[in-house]
Amino acid sequence: MIFMNLKANNIRKVSFPVVGMHCASCARLIERKLVKTPGVLSASVNYASEQATVECDSSIPSEVLSKSVEEAGYRAIVKDSDVLDGKTADQIKEEEKAKELNKLKIKVLISSILSIIVFLGSFPDWFTFVPKILSSPFILLILTLPVQFWAGKSFYQAAWSGLRNRTASMDTLISIGTSAAFFYSVYSAFFGGHMYFDTASVIITLILLGRYLEAKAKAHTSDAIKKLIGLQPKTARILQTVNGKRLTDKDFKENKRFEEVDISIEDVLVGDLVRVRPGEKIPTDGVIIEGQSSVDESMVTGESIPVEKKTGDSVIGGTINKSGTFIFRATRVGQDTMLSNIVRMVAEAQSSKAPIQRLADVVSSYFVPIVLVLAVLTFVVWYDFGNFSYALTNMIAVLIIACPCAMGLATPTAIMVGVGRGAEEGILVKDAESLEIAHKTRIVIFDKTGTLTKGKPQVKDVIVIQKPKVKSQKSEIESQNLLYIAASLEQGSEHALGEAILAKAKEKNLPLKKVKDFKSFPGYGIEGWIDGKKYILGNRKLMEKAVINIDKDVEKTIKELEEDGKTVVFLSDDKELLGLIAIADTLKPAVKEVVERLKKMGIKAWLITGDNMRVARSVAREAGIENVLAEVLPDQKALKVADLKRKENGVVAFVGDGINDAPALAAADVGIAIGTGSDVAIETAGITLLNRDIRVVLTSFKLSRATISVIKQNLFWAFGYNTLLIPVAMGALYPFFGIFLNPMLAALAMALSSISVVGNSLRLKIVKI
Repeated sequence: MIFMNLKANNIRKVSFPVVGMHCASCARLIERKLVKTPGVLSASVNYASEQATVECDSSIPSEVLSKSVEEAGYRAIVKDSDVLDGKTADQIKEEEKAKELNKLKIKVLISSILSIIVFLGSFPDWFTFVPKILSSPFILLILTLPVQFWAGKSFYQAAWSGLRNRTASMDTLISIGTSAAFFYSVYSAFFGGHMYFDTASVIITLILLGRYLEAKAKAHTSDAIKKLIGLQPKTARILQTVNGKRLTDKDFKENKRFEEVDISIEDVLVGDLVRVRPGEKIPTDGVIIEGQSSVDESMVTGESIPVEKKTGDSVIGGTINKSGTFIFRATRVGQDTMLSNIVRMVAEAQSSKAPIQRLADVVSSYFVPIVLVLAVLTFVVWYDFGNFSYALTNMIAVLIIACPCAMGLATPTAIMVGVGRGAEEGILVKDAESLEIAHKTRIVIFDKTGTLTKGKPQVKDVIVIQKPKVKSQKSEIESQNLLYIAASLEQGSEHALGEAILAKAKEKNLPLKKVKDFKSFPGYGIEGWIDGKKYILGNRKLMEKAVINIDKDVEKTIKELEEDGKTVVFLSDDKELLGLIAIADTLKPAVKEVVERLKKMGIKAWLITGDNMRVARSVAREAGIENVLAEVLPDQKALKVADLKRKENGVVAFVGDGINDAPALAAADVGIAIGTGSDVAIETAGITLLNRDIRVVLTSFKLSRATISVIKQNLFWAFGYNTLLIPVAMGALYPFFGIFLNPMLAALAMALSSISVVGNSLRLKIVKI
């Protein structure tokens, strides 16, 4: 799959599959080659996901990138279109991988048979049942030839490619080690001496077997992506007129005759009307225009309970319609749908590099040259103090045992599985860095409305300010009049409090008036003219700006309301306060549990809100939160987050709704957008939670901790394996125990180290989070 994002007028970001890599050194070689390409700003190649990500000048053709990769000895699937000959780049990649895996399987089978025969024939004294002809040096040479140069061809090709690009890789070590054994054996076959045909053939066979098992295991690290792609339906049932034209909203409202026809999902256009029947997958994103049903969104959001949908509600492509039938208008299609965004985001996150990986990359870059030096040193020492056979055997063992495959796989495989597991739980991780940083979080700042609360505030009290000096009925505004004025001002509002006022007016069937000269003051309120009179609706700060007096009796009422956790909205004309509207939103059921569990994890919880301190403290008290930031305007939230980062000197996470909290999400070390799949959330937040359940915040932290724990285990094993076994391969145990490490056992250990790292990473698929 190819993703292109214009980051500036002349810069683009391209992500594409690379075929043919078989170690971390391959990835670094491709990175170096791409970075040297004129016009490329940066390049990152992930060995585990077999994906390259390049930032380059937008004028550079994709073919130039492809050529650079090919010059390094590998194949890039890069085009300026997502589709090549009717297949996506990812489909081509999967086909290529399947072909390579099948070829590898055949090589393993044939080389295993030949290597077993060579091994048996090399030790006639041990295996007396073996025909003597198989012990002939020339028969052993003939049997080893296809293993060395047909099965082991890829080692030589990669080593030559590295040599041309002035670098060394694990293929270099394998090529040198097995070639030394093979060519010395050829010399011995003609001129006499000890032969190592068994060593060369068995080493190649074991390494190929290790690669085959590793590739099979790695295939499961991308299961999450395959599942997500599998959610996408293949067809959609659209509505069209009897003459074959697509039905529009207007046609539908006018009850024009129509028919239903199934078309390919790729042919669905924005604005199409689509019918969904019970049990069917919803083809694409849209808004219901007729009908109602319950929809299972668990495969996208992770929330198990079906969601009730009615006219006006949005639906997500790939989710399943459970009961009723409905018609919806397509709003986003193709690569713009929420599911496509999720697939893209998961793929990019799996291909990104975590900061912890830099250590492994740095060590690996120096590792192969150091091993080559150690191998030469081992040969020289054992040749001087032992004999040629010891020197050659130990040198080969050092070359084979030290392949840094496990180090290269330690981090990316864990990231791939961790990100995939998150996607299954409704947790979208933007990049590996966000996943790593999240485990260090010491402070979580929660936005109030829609995050800690249900996000559906309701009007609880409408209070008219009585004027004792004026007794006429005209001077008193009835509560319904107060509500209709407020609702008229809030027409078209998207603010949660405005929606609550409008909902209350609708409940009472109050008529709304046209508003003139409307003005909005973000973080304060609104004003406008109704029937020739100016009205102001907002918070206390707006009243102060308008110089509206609030007497002591009213202050007492306000205090009582706010201590009950109600937000007070003030309505005045241009001279005096007319009334109060008290609005309350209830906490989500699990908030207190989440805060308590965060404390047990050593994480402090903070509440941030635009409400005044009394309301904020009331809500915080109910939630069990001790730290409060109140009366914070939307444009000040990012500054408050930055201040808290400096004061507390710890990693700060911000949890908000992902739209109006975007600056704060960006300012935090980890931005967590909850309950939304909006583009703003995905672009701004490091982690997006599709499930509105507040407990998923805990799950995201647990996922991060579990992933980092696995990465550390992998790195410990990878570094420990090499640190321990390289001295053993050099013969460190011989002076004390008379033990050498057989090169064939070294090959087996090297293969098992890579498989163990992949296997340990796959544990993240079942670990409890």
